Amino acid sequence: MSVGNSIPHDSGLGHVCGESVFIDDRAETRGEVHVGLVCSSIACGDLIEIDASEALRHPDCLGVFTAKDFVHKKWGTIVHDQPFLVEDKINYMSEPVCIVASRTRDSIEAIKHLVKLQEKAAAGIFTIQDARKNQSVIYRALKPFVQGNVDQALKMAPHKLTGTFTVGGQEHFYMESQAAVIYPLENGQLEIHSSSQHPSETQRTVAEALGLSLHQVVCVVKRMGGGFGGKESQAGPIAAYAALVAQKLKKPARLILTKDEDMKITGKRHPFQNEYEVAFDDDGKILGVKVLLQSDGGAYADLSASILDRAMFHFDGVYYLENVHIDAVCYRTNNHSNTAFRGFGGPQGNMTMESIIEDIAHFLKKDAAVVRLRNLYQGPNVKTPYGQNLENNMLPEIFRQLITTSEYEKRRVEIDKENLKKTGVLRGISITGTKFGIAFTARFLNQGNALVNLHLDGTVQVSTGATEMGQGVNTKIQQIVAHGFGIESGSVQVMTTSTEKNHNTSPTAASSGSDINGAAALKAVNKIKVNLIGLARKKFAGEVSSALKEYELEQNAETVPLDPNFIFQHGKVVELSTKKEISLKELISIAYQNRVSLGAYAHFKTGGLGFDKEKVEGKAFNYFTQGMAVSEVSVDEYTGEVKVLRVDLLMDLGRSINPGIDRGQVAGGFVQGMGWVTTENLFYDERRNLISHSPTTYKIPNIQDTPREFNIHFIENLNNDCNVYGSKAVGEPPLLLGSSVWTAVKHALSYRSKSNMVNLTSPATGEVVLMELTRLKRSP
Repeated sequence: MSVGNSIPHDSGLGHVCGESVFIDDRAETRGEVHVGLVCSSIACGDLIEIDASEALRHPDCLGVFTAKDFVHKKWGTIVHDQPFLVEDKINYMSEPVCIVASRTRDSIEAIKHLVKLQEKAAAGIFTIQDARKNQSVIYRALKPFVQGNVDQALKMAPHKLTGTFTVGGQEHFYMESQAAVIYPLENGQLEIHSSSQHPSETQRTVAEALGLSLHQVVCVVKRMGGGFGGKESQAGPIAAYAALVAQKLKKPARLILTKDEDMKITGKRHPFQNEYEVAFDDDGKILGVKVLLQSDGGAYADLSASILDRAMFHFDGVYYLENVHIDAVCYRTNNHSNTAFRGFGGPQGNMTMESIIEDIAHFLKKDAAVVRLRNLYQGPNVKTPYGQNLENNMLPEIFRQLITTSEYEKRRVEIDKENLKKTGVLRGISITGTKFGIAFTARFLNQGNALVNLHLDGTVQVSTGATEMGQGVNTKIQQIVAHGFGIESGSVQVMTTSTEKNHNTSPTAASSGSDINGAAALKAVNKIKVNLIGLARKKFAGEVSSALKEYELEQNAETVPLDPNFIFQHGKVVELSTKKEISLKELISIAYQNRVSLGAYAHFKTGGLGFDKEKVEGKAFNYFTQGMAVSEVSVDEYTGEVKVLRVDLLMDLGRSINPGIDRGQVAGGFVQGMGWVTTENLFYDERRNLISHSPTTYKIPNIQDTPREFNIHFIENLNNDCNVYGSKAVGEPPLLLGSSVWTAVKHALSYRSKSNMVNLTSPATGEVVLMELTRLKRSP
């Protein structure tokens, strides 16, 4: 059967051969216009004047467009506060100011340089500390998460630590930059081809910007060359820029950002600076913890409120906190407007707790793994700080297995001995965990729809609102549909995502793409199967021949459950009680000739969800994807260079739909998380120009940075029954485990600390590590 097999990614061959079509691979059409953006050269201040006179005299310039050309001037996913183009106030460096249209791509840069901007700079706010002093706030948590009596615990505990955990942002670094091609159609319609994780949001953003109705705009997404959250909201205005040109000039318009432009203009992962107090006993048991999560939202709201909420939900990590107080605030700065990124705030919350655990272990001079086990969620139905039961808790079993299979205890002893030799290379080892809640925290987004068409030759076309960005969601949906009909996966084609086929789609985000859209597709499959089973039942009873006698089904495919007496397998429909069977193709032919529907639309919503932020109660997540990683590193004491020697990773993914794709997601997610906490640093000059805006200056992990030994395993869990075919989401959870590399670095540095705590910020670049080593060695 298709589900559970590691079939190849549906676009794998095309990617390798260079045949996969991305936005800029689309052939130019006659009269197509190329679009460019002119951006601000200050981070904060006033836009006095735009002088486009010279640009308009360029022979290839077809127009220069400003904020006044948009019908609606602002956009935003939650709050419409971000201008499409600067009207008067400039709020971050490289903020788009105007649009240029060119006959050729080669002329865009020349035309852009002919546009003269008169700007007046003002003092900006660039740090969380400055924003806090100025009370520059985007969003405050409606209510803190409170459990137990934290103040009493802090007062009575034998030990207490206070500190600040600082973690930087991260560039998405998708291979395909933001891109859109727009085709004007009849009656004022527009067809958008966008590299977008959220086709419906892109459709709405363009329609609002240009004063169109939604039925006049169609957004099409074949695939993206990576997304990681960066194309959830911020693809919308990119499409709007090109759409404005297409509408004004009545010509197809193409906007493809260069990598440098993309990195300068678009938002990143939110930097956080979290302040905490923690109380604990002699064994390292946490008796109480109070934390204030503080994020840098940048210039505009974007998705910052929801990201901050997710950080609160994931602060506890894999640890039970009997007495806890979690509060949060997102500050407005004059940085690029930060946005969704794989993990969506969860990593910034989760990593804070892991850092605290490491500090407790160092303070008590205990093995951090022992402290982690002491605080681990134990048993079924234990309460999270937001009042949800942790059902199907696999964490103790994952911990036990991983400690054994990774030989943690033996290696820890070896590391203790090795670090006494003072060879100039320190080693460190650490285990961290993830308990990632699967669902959108905005309940209305937990819905999807699918259209399934069964053709006369037994092949299937399926359309959903999911978008393929390399993560394999189309392949999983292909397998789900094939499994449902009992046919080979190659007989199923997942079609290009389009808002004319699947309306009001949710973004492919929150690790829910396969869950929501796969469940909707299976629901549509089952509707068709109800009709086919009804027909097979009559056929086996002799009540209908191939097409000699038309009949009416006496059942409603919407409400009638599948009859378990009939199974679809190996291209046949079998009645188990009589052992009678008929080929699926023959049954399809009979259905068609008797005017029985062979297509179905289905809508799916995740049941049982509903979290009240005001009351801090309800079910925030459908289930939790759980896992742990043990990472070992070496640290060069003379250069600060970090090498990842070995990683052992164990995940609970329920019953995997495609183990091969899941393995790739786990490996990729971990390495991306590892890069965030070790090498990926955002550098700015004194004017707030982003210096690290290209592959030459921004350091993502390369093949030499990946673990020398990388062991990935899945734990068997057959008890997950709340998702399609018992599977669990995999996109974001493994990224959080990348923090184990950072905590392993912190553990290594602790061997050079006598009484002082290790004050390690993230990312732990070579410079940061070397500075901390120097401080520790100089401390008394």
